[in-house]
Amino acid sequence: MGKGAAFDVDKVLDQLTTTEKIGLTAGIDFWHTYPVERLGVPSIRTSDGPNGVRGTKFFNGVPSAVFPNGTGLASTFDKDLFREAGQLMAEEAKHKGAHVILGPTTNMQRGPNGGRGFESFSEDPYLAGIASAGVVGGIQDGHIAATIKHYVGNDLEHERNSSDSIITQRALREIYLEPFRLAVKYSQPKAFMTGYNKINGEHVSQSKFLIDDVLRKEWGWEGLVMSDWYGTYTSKDSLNNGLDLEMPGPARLRTSDAVGQQITSKEVHINALNDRVRNVLELVKYALDGEAAEFTGEDTKNNTEKTAELLRKIAADAIVLLKNEDDILPLKKEEKIAVFGPNAKYGAYAGGGSASLRPYYIVTPYEGVTKKLGYEPPFTVGAYAHDNLPGLAQQTINPDTGKPGLKMSFYHQPRGTEGREKFDELEIETSYHILFDYKNEKIRNNLFYADFEGEFTADDTAEYEFGVTVLGTAQIFIDDKLIVDNKDKQIQGRAFFNTGTVEVTGKVQLEKGKKYNVRVEFGSGSTRTYEQKSGVDFVGNGAIQFGVAKVIDAQEEIKKAASIAKAADKAVIFIGLNGEWESEGYDRPDLALPGHTNDLVEAIIAANPNTIVVNQSGTPVEFPWLQKVKGLIHAWFGGNELGNGIADVLFGDVNPSGKLSLSFPLKFEDNPAFLNFHTERGRVLYGEDIFVGYRFYEKLQRKVAFPFGYGLSYTSFEFSNLKSSVDESNDKLKFSVDVKNTGKLKGKEVVQFYIKKVESDVIRPIKELKGFEKIELEAGKQSTVSTEISLKDSISFFDEYQNKWSAQAGEYEVHVGSSSDDIELIEKFNVEKSHFWTGI
Repeated sequence: MGKGAAFDVDKVLDQLTTTEKIGLTAGIDFWHTYPVERLGVPSIRTSDGPNGVRGTKFFNGVPSAVFPNGTGLASTFDKDLFREAGQLMAEEAKHKGAHVILGPTTNMQRGPNGGRGFESFSEDPYLAGIASAGVVGGIQDGHIAATIKHYVGNDLEHERNSSDSIITQRALREIYLEPFRLAVKYSQPKAFMTGYNKINGEHVSQSKFLIDDVLRKEWGWEGLVMSDWYGTYTSKDSLNNGLDLEMPGPARLRTSDAVGQQITSKEVHINALNDRVRNVLELVKYALDGEAAEFTGEDTKNNTEKTAELLRKIAADAIVLLKNEDDILPLKKEEKIAVFGPNAKYGAYAGGGSASLRPYYIVTPYEGVTKKLGYEPPFTVGAYAHDNLPGLAQQTINPDTGKPGLKMSFYHQPRGTEGREKFDELEIETSYHILFDYKNEKIRNNLFYADFEGEFTADDTAEYEFGVTVLGTAQIFIDDKLIVDNKDKQIQGRAFFNTGTVEVTGKVQLEKGKKYNVRVEFGSGSTRTYEQKSGVDFVGNGAIQFGVAKVIDAQEEIKKAASIAKAADKAVIFIGLNGEWESEGYDRPDLALPGHTNDLVEAIIAANPNTIVVNQSGTPVEFPWLQKVKGLIHAWFGGNELGNGIADVLFGDVNPSGKLSLSFPLKFEDNPAFLNFHTERGRVLYGEDIFVGYRFYEKLQRKVAFPFGYGLSYTSFEFSNLKSSVDESNDKLKFSVDVKNTGKLKGKEVVQFYIKKVESDVIRPIKELKGFEKIELEAGKQSTVSTEISLKDSISFFDEYQNKWSAQAGEYEVHVGSSSDDIELIEKFNVEKSHFWTGI
């Protein structure tokens, strides 16, 4: 669309027909709004999302910049970096022709096993709010609209479309609404997306209380509220109560006939419809004033050195050093280093679901280490950690091009049909495909067939296992011999947002160095032989995932790894999760590392005490061998540059400065939401109330593996001379503290400010994060860190009796430290006057 002349919203509104008004309140397809060309109102484009900007295609999309996931970005505790990340997201949006980014994700981490937990920022509402505000501010610096989501209480995946979140008003305000309020206060996002869930019996997407009373009236926010995709449940209530835009289109509920009848019957007030349309037009006008690319402009031109540098910086600065006994880190290039683990040669760049996208490229940890050393270090996998088998396309050669990947040919009839008609052909680089947005005018009634063909060369003479998961039907052939049959006797699983089958596998003996012709035969969604019980409606074009791995004897492979480790100076094990384990659509059943991961770690530690473990996950996992390992790094899902970011920290080119945005419990059962993190008979009870994350662990004096805000450095810091001042008339609370780098290396430290009410007539957390600042210091240098925060925001609790925030007079303490559990300084301050307040 490009930059153009803005239209007058009120004049356009006056000229719209009722049919056009109704049209504007819903999308026209999966990504675009309704245009009114005769009045100069164009269609604008939305695009996912939190980890990068996909563009308009799930299937065979245009490659993009993949950012470190939300919990990783928040772990930088770097306000400037939050904004820089948002600015780069805006630039990416322009290269995908998008005017609206569907992110950031601001939901709270009430449980450590939430399927979309990796997308969000933190268990702490202040950190989540400041990170959200920074990213939103950066996106809108580039004149791209940010969509903060999922408003509100959409904090688990289990039965999410019908789940009723039962939350006290106090917890709703202090924990779950608070990061959204802070984002409004500091960055004014142009759009909000409602969650799928209910709050206390009412779907958020049609809640007058949450959309109109709180968001618009109390907070004074002006912008557009859209539904999550297929997350609109009524037309009447959602229109009357403030939901501006039903997505995606074409409209399911807000059809011209249905809404037109509601207008004429006065079920929906014409003023309500006008208000919805006005907000849509305001967003379109904002987009029209910007510089987003033309709709056809989806490209990879932003895949530049500048982009890579920032992604690499975020990846490295997000990394948290958890243990470094005997200064085992940083690694030295002259040391004999051996590498192990399922994540070493695997790019765990993002979690799964709608936050996933096709990357420009991926640097694996092994590649990052190899670049530092200048040679390939000894490696064996040691143990597998995949859920479904690793992608086949990444291990094959396209027979037509000679490049990595597969040839995908589309037909009207299944293979073997006489006179079979081919109507399309593509080069495919990956093995996970959701085809609901594949379009071809020659498709008849959503029925088609496709063959994926490639050449596979076995690395060893061994047995190999092939597997396929499908929404539709699929078979795998090796040299025309059927190896896997997922055509009959299908069982529904959790793949493709809970619509696909479980993985079906088959094994075959292959010879080292020999080329084999691999063919995957796929039938579209309508060919499936099971009845879909739940999930998003992707039936039609369907979906498929297929993979392969050499069959290994777990114990023999672990013995092999231990033998290699024993001969090395240091062993580095790359472990963790990936987008299969952490994904939209389902929650993790526990915090266990997959497969034989723990056995591998135990064996290598026993063989070589000088072992460093690098874990990748978006949310916490359990470390049963924690006391035995000398070096432990948490690296999140690191985006395009994950391997380089990890290697930069491992070898000391970047001094680690990340701090955990989440508490890591010792075991799953310790977490505050353990008893209540599932939907039961339609509702989920937020029984931990305001005691989420570290608030819970501190109140119960329960030990954790690693506390919120924790992270080590290769240098050391010392805090001193804490001072505070209170300006009640101007709502200001000021602190200053001296920070000295007492070590031998330049490094960064995060100064964390927590507030405690000394005596309270209501139960309150021991302390709460209300400010933080990040500082970089040369070795031996000292500087004063100052911060100014809102007094009322920092001392108030939500009084349910008064239905207002309560800022009480009395004595408070500021606790300053390098984590929630490492407080170095405490200073008292007094508030003279009590008062109630609402708003931002």
